[in-house]
Amino acid sequence: MMASPHVERGFNMFCSSLRRIPAFCSSTSRSTSILPFSRGSFQISSCITRPAPSHPLPSLTSPQGELLIRKMATHTPAARTAANPFKVFIAGGCYSGLAAAINLLEQCDKSTENPIPVAITIADERDGYFHLIGSPLALADKQYAEKNWVEFKDVKILQRPDVQFVHGSVTKIDPATKTATIREHENQHERTESYDFCISAAGYRRVWPVVPQALTRKTYLIEVNRHIDAVTNSQYPVLVVGGGAVGIEMAAELKTVQPNVNVTLAHSRAKLLSAEPLPDMVKDEALELTRAAGVECLMEHRLTRSTPIKDAADQDAYEVEFENGHKMTASVVVMAISKSVPSSGFLPKEALSEDGLVNVLPTLQLSNNDIPNAESHFAIGDMINWSGIKRCGSAMHQGKYAGLNIHQLMQRELVDKEVKFNEISEVPPMIGLAVGKVAVSYGPDDGMKSGPQVMQYFFENDLGFRICWDHLRLGGSPA
Repeated sequence: MMASPHVERGFNMFCSSLRRIPAFCSSTSRSTSILPFSRGSFQISSCITRPAPSHPLPSLTSPQGELLIRKMATHTPAARTAANPFKVFIAGGCYSGLAAAINLLEQCDKSTENPIPVAITIADERDGYFHLIGSPLALADKQYAEKNWVEFKDVKILQRPDVQFVHGSVTKIDPATKTATIREHENQHERTESYDFCISAAGYRRVWPVVPQALTRKTYLIEVNRHIDAVTNSQYPVLVVGGGAVGIEMAAELKTVQPNVNVTLAHSRAKLLSAEPLPDMVKDEALELTRAAGVECLMEHRLTRSTPIKDAADQDAYEVEFENGHKMTASVVVMAISKSVPSSGFLPKEALSEDGLVNVLPTLQLSNNDIPNAESHFAIGDMINWSGIKRCGSAMHQGKYAGLNIHQLMQRELVDKEVKFNEISEVPPMIGLAVGKVAVSYGPDDGMKSGPQVMQYFFENDLGFRICWDHLRLGGSPA
């Protein structure tokens, strides 16, 4: 009976590996041992002297023999070196993607004598880290806008030879071949990256002015400065449409930074935060704090049209009309109604929910086992189909767990270590909302809290920029 081709290859690789170890043997100590399986009368010269086995030896073509050779073939030739590192591809360079990269590198570097060689590629449409939470303040304060976008070349902890950034859009992930296709920003050329592990961390595609649409820091500053000039020089109120978290924060930050500007917030429902699964007391507190910040709030005002006009002084303005018949003139209309969609189009449809969110296991691996190599593919952050309000804290936590779990899979390959995955839990509704100089928070354990002390705890004075920057250790020295 002939051995199967993969068994033959495993046998040959094992024999080849033994031929590479004569330095461990002296000419006088070399002896001949029978391998612990039989292939006719095959024998091999070995530097290990051992007593003859007292039990029957399995045949090479038996299931036990094939299993033994598979183990030998798997572990002998698969050494990972600087020339053959684990390749990790990360689609997205914000909270979750950077958390995954940094925590994985930390684990791989832990053993100074035998670090795990890894090569990480991070692809992002932007050329830098944009602090998404700070977007409302960046659209009101030019000085703050300068620091809210940090080019990846200035993220110190990731300036190391085993990390590369690609400025471009991920267009396809092929789990079967383990390749990613990226359209580069500079020349629109497509390139492919092979990988051993893939992490999808691309978040949501959000519209202007919820987030800037610029893809470089230079054009971002032009974009936000133009917006800030428009709202600062307004003759009429600045109308913010949409009373979700983004609309509340945009209206309140603008009024706080530019107190001379009249700011109006219009919402179609009777309560703010109407789309969130939060108690009414939180929504009522958000309304009270927004009004206390100096923002006029128009509840149950659904926008029907916004028409550009020239006023009597030949200045640009908007004639605005609501469904209830109310009309007003606004200098600027800011649409803060969320039309965000997951940035998941590069993944196979089989990985997605009906809403385009990525279905994952608690280990953050793709949950559909029909997808090839699903175990090697992770998704994290806003784009996953998981419970809870989308928050940066959850995104960073998931990024950490994805990095730790990939490290577990690496160890399994290298030393046959039993995998102990970290698993995320279901997330109950919770929120931290900045409203000018104060904030309101809600969680199942602490209930609702509000005031300046809550603002300091959750956001400090920069909408959480320092907190997130330091938590991710982005300014730290590279290992």
